[in-house]
Amino acid sequence: MPENKLQNGHKSQIRVWCDGCYDMVHFGHANFLRQAKALGDYLIVGVHTDEEITKHKGPPVFTEEERYKMVRGIKWVDEVVEGAPYVTTLDTLDKYDCDFCVHGDDITMTADGVDTYHLVKSADRYREVQRTAGVSTTDLVGRMLLLTRNHFKQGQYEYHVAKEHSSTMGQDSSARSPYTGCSQFLPTTQKIIQFSDGKSPKPGDRIIYVAGAFDLFHVGHLEFLQKAREQGNYLIVGLHTDPVVNRYKRSNFPIMNLHERVLSVLACKYVSEVVIGAPYTVTKDLMDHFKVDIVVHGKTPIMEDENGEDPFKYPKEIGRFITVDSGNDMTTEKIVERIIRNRLEFEMRNTTKEQKEIELIKALEEHQISV
Repeated sequence: MPENKLQNGHKSQIRVWCDGCYDMVHFGHANFLRQAKALGDYLIVGVHTDEEITKHKGPPVFTEEERYKMVRGIKWVDEVVEGAPYVTTLDTLDKYDCDFCVHGDDITMTADGVDTYHLVKSADRYREVQRTAGVSTTDLVGRMLLLTRNHFKQGQYEYHVAKEHSSTMGQDSSARSPYTGCSQFLPTTQKIIQFSDGKSPKPGDRIIYVAGAFDLFHVGHLEFLQKAREQGNYLIVGLHTDPVVNRYKRSNFPIMNLHERVLSVLACKYVSEVVIGAPYTVTKDLMDHFKVDIVVHGKTPIMEDENGEDPFKYPKEIGRFITVDSGNDMTTEKIVERIIRNRLEFEMRNTTKEQKEIELIKALEEHQISV
């Protein structure tokens, strides 16, 4: 245990360590880090390299540089350690002066089937928090692999992922691992409250408004929101409904439903507030209601509203619209292209990971029966 935790007879700052791949960072990752931060005062997150992830799990979707940026953008993270070791050691905790390591209640193993947290567990420097049910990177990869199928219908979401994905893997869905199984996230008002800062604009704040789908929240979104936030003090993000996104994105978009997208955006440290189901056209009423000073949009093309008009017509007319260049050309469509291009590799990764988990679960159950 680090020796400098007592100062003048009182316990000083509690430092918490988390590590992981953080590939395709989603609200499940953010919720885990929120819970970890609540166990201490300062949260340090170690992120594995592409080489380590490929060795133990299979190829990541995002590069290590993209993943480092994404984790730094989560509001509960105080510090990021690049290239963290895949197996968490006591030396790592001591190097960064951390009291303990936190992980979710799922299973993480090396390529050799070893629990990556066995060292810190045996030293009683391991804490566990509840995993967010209904989402995982494996789940999202599965949704994208099935993008050409009927996972989205106008006006409602129909995820056939569990059934179809399990048949892709050649397994009965009832035998699947609870950690990589696909299920639709069930939102609650409590979860939104936990993710929200709950802070109103202060008098004199310059209020910025942006709107969009923000589907599969990625590094392009992050860097755009950072640039938008630089235009003022308080950033409001309007999130379009699923049918609206489907109208202008076509195909079977969005990948993530409105409730999932709300939490993903709220977890971003640059975002102050989210408008759930914002209208596609930015009207005078909307700007007056939120006291918007400036409307910001990125370099992506703007599709006309259903009436054929520019959705930003009003803020442009009154000189309160600007375009910013985030310098990042990542899009949700490009992420899907990465997945489809490497489809076989990702399917193999998902199958292997799930099979390992199932085997370990069976071993643990057999051990409990024998005891």
